[in-house]
Amino acid sequence: MLIGVIAGLVGLSFGIFGVLAFRVSEQQRKLVDVEFDEPALPPGAAEVLAVVGRAFVVVDAIDGVVRASPAAYAFGLVRGHTVVHRQLLDMTAKVRRDGVILESQFELPRGPLGQGTIIVQVRAAMLGEEYILLLADDRTEITRTEEIRNDFVANVSHELKTPVGAISLLAEALESSADDEVAVRRFAQRMQKESKRLAALVQDIIELSRLQGASVAQQAHPVDINSVVTEAVDRSQLPAESKNISIVVGGRVDAMVYGDQDLLVTALRNLIDNAIRYSPENTRVGIGVRSKEGLVSISVTDQGEGMSPEDQERVFERFYRVDAARSRQTGGTGLGLSIVKHVISNHGGEVTLWSQPGQGSTFTIRLPEMEGQDDGDAPAAPATAALSNPPHSNDATGVHEQGASA
Repeated sequence: MLIGVIAGLVGLSFGIFGVLAFRVSEQQRKLVDVEFDEPALPPGAAEVLAVVGRAFVVVDAIDGVVRASPAAYAFGLVRGHTVVHRQLLDMTAKVRRDGVILESQFELPRGPLGQGTIIVQVRAAMLGEEYILLLADDRTEITRTEEIRNDFVANVSHELKTPVGAISLLAEALESSADDEVAVRRFAQRMQKESKRLAALVQDIIELSRLQGASVAQQAHPVDINSVVTEAVDRSQLPAESKNISIVVGGRVDAMVYGDQDLLVTALRNLIDNAIRYSPENTRVGIGVRSKEGLVSISVTDQGEGMSPEDQERVFERFYRVDAARSRQTGGTGLGLSIVKHVISNHGGEVTLWSQPGQGSTFTIRLPEMEGQDDGDAPAAPATAALSNPPHSNDATGVHEQGASA
C-alpha cells in the first residue's frame, strides 16, 4: 500500500509538472508571435502601392526591407531583405534625418555579375512615422534613346559640314577664276559632285527619320519577294551599267511575307547599291533568293575587298564607313546599312554579314514567311533564264542575269 501511494504521488507530480511546462511553452510562443509579427504599414498604404505601377521598396528604421514589389527584385534593387545599393541607403538616411522628399537618377549594376546596368529614377519619402518608401522607375531605354538621338544630331551636323563647306569654297574659287574656262569647268564639276553627295545624305537622313516614325503593322500587307527583288534590281541598273557590273539573280520563292513593299524594296536596293559601289568595274553582283524552314532569305554578294572582323562589328552603325576616304569618293553616306537594319528589324527579320578580306562580302536578309498562305496563292514571278551562280553565294541557285554583261 505504501509503495502504491508513493507511486501515485510521483505520477501526480509528473502530471502537474507537464501541465505547468505546457502552459509556460504556450506563454513563450505567444510572446514570440507578438515580438516577430509582420510590420504593419499605415492604413491604405498597401492598397495604393499595389496599383502604383512602379517598383517600390518599403524599409524600416534600420533599413530592413519591410515590403518590396517583384519589379524591385527584377531591377536588382533588393536581395532577400536587404537594399543592395549604397546610393539608395544614402537617400533613406537623408530622408530619415531631414524629413524631406528626395528624387535622383542613378545608373546601377543590374546584378552581382557582368557589366549590365540599369538607369532608374528613384523617389524617396516618409511613409507614416517609421517607414521610408522608395519608388523606382526604369529609365534605361528612354535615356539610351535620348543619347542615340543626341549622337545622331551631332553626327548629322558633322557630316553636313563637309559638303556644305566644300561647296562654299568651290563657289569662292569659281568666282575668283571667272576668266579661266578650264578652272571654271573643273570647279563646276566638283560642285556638282559635292551637291550630289549632299543631296544623297539629306535623302538618307529623311528616309531614316521616316522609317523611325513608320508603323509596319499599320501599313503591312502580303508582299511577293520576287517582285521586291525585281523592282530593287531595276532601280539599281543605272549605277551598275556605269561600272559595267552585271546584276545576277538566282532562285525564286512562292511564299509571301507580311510587310511594306516600298520599305523592303528600299532596304534591298540599299544593299545592291552598296555592293555595286564597292565592287570593281567589269565584275558582277549576285542576288540569291530561297525559302527554308519558314524563312525567306535574300543574299547580296559583291566582289569587293571584303571587311575585317572589327569593321564587321560596326558596319551597321549610323555614319560608320569602313574606308571614309573611299566612301567620299564613291558617294557613300554611312546610313544605307542602318536603314536596311531598321527596315528588316521592323519586319521581324534580321540582316547578317559574311565577309573576309580579299573575298568580298555577302549580306543576307531573313524574313518570316506569312502564315496561313497556300502555295498556289503567290503570284508568279517573271520567267528567267538560268546562268551561272554568283561567287561565294550559297543562296543563289538557278541564276539569271539582268543588266550589262560581265
